[in-house]
Order: sequence, then structure tokens, then C-alpha cells
Amino acid sequence: MMGSKLVALIVIVLGVIAIAQLVRVYELSSKLRNRGEHEISNRDNRLNAKLMLTFMILFYMSFIYLIYKFGWTGRGDAASMHGRELDWLLNLNFIIVIAVFFLTNSLLFIFAYKYVRKPGVKAFYYPHNNKLEMLWTVVPACVLAVIIILGLKSWNETTSHAKNESIRVELFSKQFDWTARYSGEDNTLGRFDYKLTTDNNELALMTTETIDSAINNMENGPTGIKALETKLNDRKMIFVPEDREKMENDLSRKQRLIRLLYQMKAHHNAKIDAQAWDDIIQKDTLYLCVNKEYEFNFRSKDVIHSAYFPHFRAQMNTVPGMTTRFKFTPDVTTKDMRKKKNDEKFNYILMCNKICGGAHYKMKMMVVVLPEAEYTAWMNGKKKQTFRDAYFAAAAATTAPAEGAAPADSLAVKVDTLNVAAK
Repeated sequence: MMGSKLVALIVIVLGVIAIAQLVRVYELSSKLRNRGEHEISNRDNRLNAKLMLTFMILFYMSFIYLIYKFGWTGRGDAASMHGRELDWLLNLNFIIVIAVFFLTNSLLFIFAYKYVRKPGVKAFYYPHNNKLEMLWTVVPACVLAVIIILGLKSWNETTSHAKNESIRVELFSKQFDWTARYSGEDNTLGRFDYKLTTDNNELALMTTETIDSAINNMENGPTGIKALETKLNDRKMIFVPEDREKMENDLSRKQRLIRLLYQMKAHHNAKIDAQAWDDIIQKDTLYLCVNKEYEFNFRSKDVIHSAYFPHFRAQMNTVPGMTTRFKFTPDVTTKDMRKKKNDEKFNYILMCNKICGGAHYKMKMMVVVLPEAEYTAWMNGKKKQTFRDAYFAAAAATTAPAEGAAPADSLAVKVDTLNVAAK
């Protein structure tokens, strides 16, 4: 073992010495030829010119081989109607880019070969040409204008309001999962307000009961206003100044929120409750019907996420505090796409395309596109799993008036009292 290492070391040392001697021989030969190191012979120039042309040919061959080996773009077939239009637009962009790629590189390498330095021939000084300047300014500008106009047209079509008969679905994002909310039989998504977020109303949907539940939770919950006031007023409990300040700030924030909740209740119209009660909340898997247009509305609970449907060619940021949307029509069922790909395990997918935290990698949701008959059967099975069915039983316990809580008919007095206290 030691002998082989010694032999390897000797070979390396001898190799370094040999390279050094070759460099020395080259320097001596240059001096004998009375030629400086900065002087390049015509033979070397011609060799470099031929190598430029050879490199161009090999470069193009490798590029064409990669396209042949891995496909035109590697995207696969689009599974939505507007996805095919976007693929056409992207292919147009690729055609333009590749044409420019071949043109510019051909000029670069062919000119390097054709205009190699020749003895006795001076380079022609060509400083400026208005026609050429106009050509390579106007032509790219026109091409970019066409691309931008077509892109804006596609974007406006994708993000515009869907038809009345389109199916409305909301996708609610948070670290690190997705929740889908279908609009139910009335095809209208119920209203929401972040102040109504509770353990049994994660999506903060707005109904009379959820408002009462949020008020009760804010006032009487384990970390509610009354619990905080009790702790702060308990003389037997001693807090360090930092903890007391933190609790007082929390109490002040919740007092502001409770005033807003009572104002919300005072102005709430119970007739719109039905819009939320029939909504269907779905986790883990998003089911879609083939050849039906969907309008997706997006919300985020915490940070910016990005709803990315790679197979449907759709993507939209989900931003805290605002609602974004797009629409598309899936036109290939999961079963048909499996046959097309010859892959029985294939599934469409919804992913987050923003690095939203440590577990970003697992923020995904399976998407299944069903034929209309199967989708209708699935939706019929969900009629008894609406937001009302899933929420009302839990809400009944939390919305019951707690001991000492204000009755419903004293709501106006309660709001006025809170507003006076705030002043």
C-alpha cells in the first residue's frame, strides 16, 4: 500500500518537472526564432479559426441532441384549454429565442473563421452605420411588442371574471397546506373576515353563529379578555415588567378587536348566512370536473404563497390581506392522462411555488379531474358535509351565552359602552 502511494507521488513530481521543462523549451525556442511571446504566427491563427468553426458545429449538435433526448421543453401535454394557448405562446417565444441563438452564434463563429488575421491585410475600421443601428433596434422592439401584447391578452383572459355558470372554488393557503372551499349549491362563496378566525372556523367564514362564536371566544376563551384582566388584576400574581407589558398589549389588541366584532354583529345581515353554510370544505385532494370552467379565489393566512398547477399551466400568488384569482377549464381527466403517459400512478398536483418556510417542500395538494358523472356523484356525497354540518355542532357549544355575557338585545348598548371606554 505504501509502495503504491510512493510510486504515485514520484509520478506526480516527475510530471510537474516535465511540464516545467517543456515550458522552458518553448521559451528558448521562441528566442531562437526571434519571436516574442505576444506574437502569434499565421499557422496558429488559422488553427484557431478552424477550431472556432469546429466548436460551433459541435455546439449546435449538442444543442439539437439535448432537444431530441429530453423533449422540446419538458413540460408535457397541457391538461386545460387555456394551457394549450399558453403552450402555443411559449413555443412562439422559444422559436424566436432559438432563431436568435442560431443567428447570433453563427455570425460570431463564422466571422471569427472568415476574418482571421492575414499577413499584410489591415482590419477595416467600421465605426457606425445608421441603417444597422435602426435595424437591430426596431426589429427586436417589434418582436418584443408582439410577445408582450399576446402575453397580456392571455393574462387578462386568465384573470378576468369567470362566467356566471362557472364553478367557484376558494383555495386557502397557510404554512404548510392547502384547504379548498367549494361554493355549494348556490355557487356563491360565503363571505369571510380574518377577525372571525377560531379553532372551529379556520377559514374565518361569516355567519351570525360564527360572529357570536368569535365574540364569545374573544371575551371568555382561555386567553380571552376576561382571563387576561383576571391575571393582570390578581394581586397574588407577580409579573416581571416585560411579561406585564406583553399581556397589557395583548389585552389592548383584543379590546380593539372585540369592538370591531360587536360592530360587525350590529351591521351583519343574517340573510347572507346561507352563502357560507352550504360551502364544502375539502382537504388533501382537490376534485375537479372535466370540461367545466372553474374560478379559483386565493387567500393566505400567514405569508405569501404561490398556487402552482403545472399541468394546467396556471399560477397565482396568494397574498395575506387580499384575494387573488384566475380561471381555467380542465379538459383531460386523470384517467385519460394516465393512459397518455402510460403511468398508473400519475396524478395532477397543486404546489406552492414560493419558498414560504422550512416545510415548504411538503406544501402540496393532489388534484383529481373526474368525468362529469363521477364528479356529480362525489359532489352529491358531500351534500351532508357542508360547512354548517361540520361547524354548527361545535358552534352550538361555543356560541351559548356564558355566565354574565350580554344578551342579544343589549348589543347596541354593548357597542356604545365599548366605544365610550375606548375614548
